[in-house]
Amino acid sequence: MSKTVLVIGYVWPEPNSSAAGTHMLSLLRLYRQQGWQVEFATPAQPTEHMVDLAAEGISSQAITLNCDSFNDYISLLAPDIVMFDRFMMEEQFGWRVEKYCPQAIRILDTEDLQCLRHARHQAHKAKRPMTLADLYSDIAKREIAAILRCDLSLIISDFEMQLLQDSFNIDPALLQHLPFMVDLDALPKHSKRYEQRLHFMTIGNFRHAPNWDAILYLQQIWPLIRQQLPTAELHIYGSYPPPKATALHNPKNGFLIKGWADDAFTVMEQARVCLAPLRFGAGIKGKLLDAMIMQTPSVTTTIGSEGMHGKHAWPGKVANTPEQLAQAAVDLHQDEAAWLQAQQQCHELLAERYNGQLLGEQLIQRINKLTDELDAHRLANFTGSMLRHHTMKSTQYMSQWIAAKNA
Repeated sequence: MSKTVLVIGYVWPEPNSSAAGTHMLSLLRLYRQQGWQVEFATPAQPTEHMVDLAAEGISSQAITLNCDSFNDYISLLAPDIVMFDRFMMEEQFGWRVEKYCPQAIRILDTEDLQCLRHARHQAHKAKRPMTLADLYSDIAKREIAAILRCDLSLIISDFEMQLLQDSFNIDPALLQHLPFMVDLDALPKHSKRYEQRLHFMTIGNFRHAPNWDAILYLQQIWPLIRQQLPTAELHIYGSYPPPKATALHNPKNGFLIKGWADDAFTVMEQARVCLAPLRFGAGIKGKLLDAMIMQTPSVTTTIGSEGMHGKHAWPGKVANTPEQLAQAAVDLHQDEAAWLQAQQQCHELLAERYNGQLLGEQLIQRINKLTDELDAHRLANFTGSMLRHHTMKSTQYMSQWIAAKNA
C-alpha cells in the first residue's frame, strides 16, 4: 500500500558535505523505492551544496519554527509516516504531529547520539576519561526523551544500540540498528593499485567539531610521519574550511589544506592511506566507509573504528597515541603486503555489515509491522506516552506563546 512520508530535516541534505547528508539521502531514496510519496520539510536556509531533491522525485517545503502554519500544512498533507532528523526536530514539531496526525508513525533518525558525542567532547576538553556524569547531561535527557516519545528510532552504531539499552534502559522494541546502506552492486570492481597511489589524505566537514579536532591532532602526528617519509604529503579535504584551517596550509611540510572535493571517492582512491585520528565523536564515520568503498586502507583510533567492524579485522590499523598512529601510518604506507591485506578486508566488511538492500528491507519490514500493530506498540511504551503528556505540553505552550507573541 502506498504511503506518504514527511521527513522534517534539521538541515537540507548535503551528501557531498557530510556523512549525515549521505545517510539522509539513502533513507529518502529507500522510501521512494517503495513507491511512497516523500516530502522533505525543514526550517533551515537553503545551502550551496544541498542536493536537488526534485531530481530524486522528492517534493520539498520550507517550514517555520514556533508557527501555527505547520498545523494546517501537516493536516493537509496527512502523512502516514513522519521522520524527524535529529531530536531537536522532534522537540519542535513532535507535539504538532501528534495533535494533527495522531496515527502517523513517528520515527527519529538520530544520525549519531549527540549526548555521547557531547559527553566525549567535554571529557576531551578536560583531558580526562568520560564519566557517567558527562553522559547523563541535559542533552541526554532531551535526546533520550525524544527516543522514548517516538515509535521507532534509527541508531547508526551497534555500540550506541548497546549503550541505549545498558545505560538508559531503552526497550529494544523502540530501536532499529541502521548503519550506512551501501549498494554492493555499485561498488567499484577495481581501484588503483598500490604503486599507482601516493601520499595520505583525510576528509570531513570542517564545521564538525570532531573533524576539526582531528586536523589539530594531525599537527602533532604529521611531523612524526615526515621524519620517516620526508617527501610524503597529507591532503586534507572538506566542506566549509574556515580561515583558521586554511592558515594551516604548509606546502613546505606537505601539510596541504585542499578544501572542498568535488568527488570524495576520486580523491580517496588517489591516496595510499586515509588518516582519521578522531579523539571524540559518536556514530560511525562516513570517511572510513568511503575508504572501504574505494579500497583505501585507513589508520584511525578506537573512537574512529567504533561500531564499524564488529569482530572483523580493521582494514588498516587502529592506534591511540601520536607515536602509534604515526608508526601505523608509515608501516601501512610502506608495506605493500600489509596494504594489500587491508585492502582485501574492505569489501569483506562492506558485504558483511553494510548491505544496503538487506538493511533497507529490514527497516521497511519494521515499519510495515508498526503500521499493523501501532496501538499495541504504543500501549507497551508507557514511559513514552507519559513523556508526551508532560514534556510535550510544556513545549507546546512555549511554542504557542512564541507564535502568539510573533503575531
